[in-house]
Parts: sequence; structure tokens; C-alpha cells
Amino acid sequence: MKDRIKLLRKELELTQEKFSERLGIKRNTIAKYETGINEPTNAVISLICREFNVNEQWLRTGEGEMFRVLPEEDELSIYIEDLLMGTEDSVHKAIKAFLLAYGRMNDPSKKVMNELIDNWLEEMQKGRD
Repeated sequence: MKDRIKLLRKELELTQEKFSERLGIKRNTIAKYETGINEPTNAVISLICREFNVNEQWLRTGEGEMFRVLPEEDELSIYIEDLLMGTEDSVHKAIKAFLLAYGRMNDPSKKVMNELIDNWLEEMQKGRD
């Protein structure tokens, strides 16, 4: 499991410090997991799987895909939770700013914004086809 924890952390592009912060545990605990000195408890395994959307079977055995495939609604719920929990990267800041500005718009302005976004989404879809 030690190699899979390290592989997961690298896949997420997180340092041991950032990985441990997301889990609410000490960095040296992650280091001990990655070197095989300690094994994570079932509670920590569940926490890793929940926090990073990891397939528990993969984490425990190496079988299957690293990440769980979620229905779109569940995936969206995770992103909204990230927004509400205060993640402060540029994308999250832009989304928060947009949502606040949109909420303050009057109905005619919202209609214009919806038309603009509909056109933008159509153009994005054309690029995927």
C-alpha cells in the first residue's frame, strides 16, 4: 500500500505536507505510510478514499482504477463542497466571484449572461466534436 499512497499523492500533484493537511493528519505520518514504517488504519484509508475520490479496492490491493467514477451530480457536489470549504486557487476565486456577481444581477442582465454562456458552451462543444 505504501507505493500506492505515494503514487496517489504524486498523481494529485501534492506534497506530503499538502496531502496531510487535506486529511487533517501530520506530514510525518504520511511519510511513514509511504516508507512502509506504518500502515494506515481503516479509518485513514476511508478518509483518503473519501477526500480524494479513490477506489478503496485499488488503494488496498492495487486492483481496479485509482479513482472512482462518479455520477456527474456527485462530482459536482464535490466541487461545490471545495468551493464552500475555502479552497483559494485562482479557478475557485473566479467561480466564487462569478456566482456572487450573477446573484446580484437583475433579470435582464441574467438573461444576457445566460445567452452569452449558452453560445460559449455551444462553441466549446463544437471543439470536442
